[in-house]
Amino acid sequence: MFIDVVKIKIKAGDGGDGAVAFHREKYVAAGGPDGGDGGKGGDIIFQADDHLSTLIDFRYKTKYAAERGENGSGRNCTGKNGQDLVIKVPRGTIIRELQTGKIMADISGDEPVIIAHGGRGGKGNARFATPTRQIPRFSKPGFAGEAFEVQLELKLLADVGLVGFPNVGKSTLISVVSAAKPKIANYHFTTLTPVLGVVKIDEGNSFVMADIPGLIEGASDGVGLGHDFLRHVERCRLIVHVVDVSGSEGRDPIEDFNLINQELKNFSEDLAQRPQIVVGNKSDMATQEQIDTLRAYIEQQGYQFLSISAATTLGTKELVSTIANALRDLPPIREYEPDYVPLEISEEEQQSFEIRLEDGIYYIDAPFLERILRTVNIDDYESLQYFQRVLRNTGIIARLEEMGIQEGDTVDLFGWQFDFVY
Repeated sequence: MFIDVVKIKIKAGDGGDGAVAFHREKYVAAGGPDGGDGGKGGDIIFQADDHLSTLIDFRYKTKYAAERGENGSGRNCTGKNGQDLVIKVPRGTIIRELQTGKIMADISGDEPVIIAHGGRGGKGNARFATPTRQIPRFSKPGFAGEAFEVQLELKLLADVGLVGFPNVGKSTLISVVSAAKPKIANYHFTTLTPVLGVVKIDEGNSFVMADIPGLIEGASDGVGLGHDFLRHVERCRLIVHVVDVSGSEGRDPIEDFNLINQELKNFSEDLAQRPQIVVGNKSDMATQEQIDTLRAYIEQQGYQFLSISAATTLGTKELVSTIANALRDLPPIREYEPDYVPLEISEEEQQSFEIRLEDGIYYIDAPFLERILRTVNIDDYESLQYFQRVLRNTGIIARLEEMGIQEGDTVDLFGWQFDFVY
């Protein structure tokens, strides 16, 4: 099954928490704090794999998470970094951030690309020792890793894209000029997936041709198969437009030519401007008058026209030579530049909170405090002082005072209840 668009969720590893530890050694009195920092969380990395040709694997697994960094430990030992998660995709896969639709990366080269960065590790209590605070009993939690919901979109990497109505001979043509083996039969929509073939010109020179199936009138609006596969023409440097010059199915080749070009334009203005060679196929079944009429019209539109018969290989060598000459003057296969800009989250948004009063209890909802509370020693005076400073610096205590809290009133924080004291 050919799958070329999928949606998945990715989550880089969180950083490990800093440790609260104290040096213990025989004959060493008051060794002091020696809690190490947490390790960094693993990154989410995407890499091209030429052995893959479809995104079908992502239909069955849609959530990917990298390893969390290990917590720090005593003796100033830093936690082990989380292992990176490498996700392999077909070459030519574009990664879009789903919420904005912006491109995060184009996986067309050999270099791996980091899409989600792992969180930094938290600091151990050894980092908080000062001349006036010699035995800190608190540390800092690790930072959260980046998380995204992304869309993977495969756009085939091909120099040449074959377009045209069904049953005009595209599959026959690509089978004749390359080693590709598409299904060939005398009925419409024989080809249900794009087919790639390498066309060899001479020793060391070749180009990639793609047979794009299913283009009919209305393809850009989802009619037929074209809506699914028009995206695979977008990278092509050159379009080879195949037309049945004989009109063997009772169709007008000029009308077919105009309809397909209109669908390309409806899908993308840029695609409509792409260099194009028009091929009149099935010339062995056509009259000379039919060939001359189509040639005159195509050349009048400013396109180069070649007459061939893919079934008998008549004119196919000349076509390959013409394509090769045209490609020499064209820019390389298009690669998409990332345009995704991470949303800047202000410090106020990061430290946002809500407080509600129910039955005389003040309930604090502050997600950012959950990680900090995890590393605070409630039984230690200095640790509680540190936590109180966090509450005051983030404006939580000021908000409680605005709401009229009195000494001795109950405050609830993640199920932990305590009496408010000035």
